[in-house]
Amino acid sequence: MGTDKKKPELWSEEKKAIKATQVAFDISTEAQKQLKLLAINNDLSPSDQMRQILGLPSKKPIRPRLTISLSADDYIILAQQYGLDRNDKLAIKERAAKEIINLVMKKDSI
Repeated sequence: MGTDKKKPELWSEEKKAIKATQVAFDISTEAQKQLKLLAINNDLSPSDQMRQILGLPSKKPIRPRLTISLSADDYIILAQQYGLDRNDKLAIKERAAKEIINLVMKKDSI
């Protein structure tokens, strides 16, 4: 019975999320750069920084992460670079993340 009561609550939250619409702002490249730098300095995502500027509530991500879109061809290229099976997307993702982290951490210490 406890799960029946939780489901409607979860569904109502999902309905709220569905009703939200993404809004794009056309601003100069320099303004975008400054906004991103401000967000980084405040440990926020650019969208959370904009919400803060506008006086809107925002939620801190539980697991901060960066995203990249990889096509099927991208996976093939990365698999070849890393000597991995092109169908092992998890191994490719882990290796790519390790490469990115190693590069940015090395540059940070220079």
